[in-house]
Amino acid sequence: MILAKVFQRCKEEWDPPCTKARCGHDWTVRYREPGGRTGRQREQSFPRAKEARAFESRIENQKNEGLYLDPKRGAVSVAWWADQWLKNINVSEGTFSNYSGFVRNWVVPAIGDRTLAGLRMEHVQTVPTAMRESGLAASTILDRFDILYKMLNAAIRAERIRNNPCEGVSLPTAVAAAVNQDDIPILEEVEAIHEAMVDYYKLTVRLMSGGGLRVSEALAFNRGCPRGDFMRISQQISSKANREDCKTRLVPLKHRTEKEYRDVPLVPLLRQDIDWHLDEFGTDLLISGNKEVEVFFAPRQRGKGTMPTATTYGYHWVKALKACGLVTLSGKHKYTPHDLRHFFASVALANNLPILELSRWLGHKSFKTTADIYGHMMADAVDRFLLVMQAALTVRRPALVAA
Repeated sequence: MILAKVFQRCKEEWDPPCTKARCGHDWTVRYREPGGRTGRQREQSFPRAKEARAFESRIENQKNEGLYLDPKRGAVSVAWWADQWLKNINVSEGTFSNYSGFVRNWVVPAIGDRTLAGLRMEHVQTVPTAMRESGLAASTILDRFDILYKMLNAAIRAERIRNNPCEGVSLPTAVAAAVNQDDIPILEEVEAIHEAMVDYYKLTVRLMSGGGLRVSEALAFNRGCPRGDFMRISQQISSKANREDCKTRLVPLKHRTEKEYRDVPLVPLLRQDIDWHLDEFGTDLLISGNKEVEVFFAPRQRGKGTMPTATTYGYHWVKALKACGLVTLSGKHKYTPHDLRHFFASVALANNLPILELSRWLGHKSFKTTADIYGHMMADAVDRFLLVMQAALTVRRPALVAA
């Protein structure tokens, strides 16, 4: 069955017809979309017969393999598709803000005017190139570029394009910076920070240093977290939780979806700190989205009465460090809340706990991240390597025969 026809209008439809053998007039491909006689009839013109027959062959192959796409569906601009995609994605408020900001600041200026069907890998390459030239870190570029990849994958599912033009784009390699052991607080300093911290937030110091939680995860701690001898961490506080118009104050963990979580061993002493906080302050009912959660840290009558976030928590953190003298000569605070997480990891590795388990407890996206940051801290790694290798080489070396 012939699915497409290649012809010259000048020969078949003009009156009188063109009589020149090589007249130079356009060649037309007339074809019908899938659906038999009910399929829409389309035409496309080409300056040379070779191009028209190549297009005819491609259309027939696509129909036979079920790969045909309506050209008009891919004729929309990238900016238009991005807007449609953002309207229909189901993500948290914070994630939506990241997605829309990336599209507005990087995608639209670079490739927004191009059509989906006309988008090529070399066009997409301009997005990460512009981000790199602006000074953004490799990890940030990779994280944001994944948004563009998802957006164009959605266009494939919507049958607007066949392939993702993000494939083959050259991207920077992100390597997590190894933490400097001299920049990690020692136990005495951690205890000093705990003592200097305002009572209401003392538990956050324990959760970060004794459980490896990020500050946003510690501030989202709730009744559902403690579970016997472990803590189930599944949410973190939104960066916009202190705004009155914020509806979803608790959001999924970093690099995780709403239903994902991680379990962290619950140290008995930390369990005591949790019980102390409950006795002193109890919990507060927080409405986040369509859920009610009993949180440990929530708006109170004191101060501004705003929901704590990683940003607003910084005030109490700096105040505690100044109170216990953990500041530099220039008056800058010596540590950040994230350094308590480094303390947690360093203690674990110094006592030969498996780095693979540590990676799970920290909630890193991949084991490689943990190895890049903390691999150099594994206790006695060099000494153990020398002993093992010495033994292996000794076994393989032939015994010396006495003269």
